[in-house]
Amino acid sequence: MEKPYGESWELSAVQDNVSTVMNGFLAGNSLQELIEVYMGDLVGDRVYRQFGLEFPLLIKLIDTADYLSIQVHPDDAMANRLHGANGKTEMWYVLDSGKDSWIITGFAKELAKSEYFDVLAKGTLSQYLRYELVEKDDFFYIPAGRVHAIGKGVTLIEIQQTSDITYRIYDWDRVDEKGKSRELHTKLAVEAIDFSVTPETKVNKKCEINVSNEIVHSPFFKTNHLSINRSMNRDFFKLDSFVVYFCSEGKVSLETSSHEDFTLSKGELALVPAALENITLTPMNEAKILEIYY
Repeated sequence: MEKPYGESWELSAVQDNVSTVMNGFLAGNSLQELIEVYMGDLVGDRVYRQFGLEFPLLIKLIDTADYLSIQVHPDDAMANRLHGANGKTEMWYVLDSGKDSWIITGFAKELAKSEYFDVLAKGTLSQYLRYELVEKDDFFYIPAGRVHAIGKGVTLIEIQQTSDITYRIYDWDRVDEKGKSRELHTKLAVEAIDFSVTPETKVNKKCEINVSNEIVHSPFFKTNHLSINRSMNRDFFKLDSFVVYFCSEGKVSLETSSHEDFTLSKGELALVPAALENITLTPMNEAKILEIYY
């Protein structure tokens, strides 16, 4: 029996974990190979000038059967200085959750950087952290430097900068079958953490039907939410970026300006090249979709 997986990298250009095309005449080609050949036609001239052969986003599906470790990611400056890599700002969209499922995002009360190691040693860090209950269709924005964790019983899509740098702070005192605990990155984490008290991080957006609802527009990525029950045209002439579509509910057909079409079912994702400047979305009854670009 195949073991269960709690995390799936749906769109990635991270070294040794590069996505490949599933269908069509380019099936089997890696995302990296596509960028090398199609350059700005794939990612957008503006994006290609900034990132070259590096795809700027990493998109994951996460399904938690247990609490994930409390962790933090460095910002661009720290990540570049220490690792020659990007930092990691991310966002979460909750696809499903159990009763009383929660996440941790930042600090609920003041903790001085000078007190941090003492609090860790005493095992009382969790008393300072902000816990937020989650429900399906909640959005959360997690900037680099913000301490965070996902509780058990949560399924979400994570949209982030292309980076695989994580500093683990606390892992709930767990050990593996050999009695060994996971590596912690205590000294790196303290330099990355933003110790500010964090307000509620849920993105409170009332999403209207059959319109594009702006959820997160940051310097690192843009995400819109579309809940549709009829065809909707999307014009990207001025965008100069690839667009990623993720179907979170129902089924939706994507028709290009050249009259090619394909269907996304719940949980599926598609990368639309920048050269396709016009897309028509047609739901099978109703559909919920994320629209993601740089």
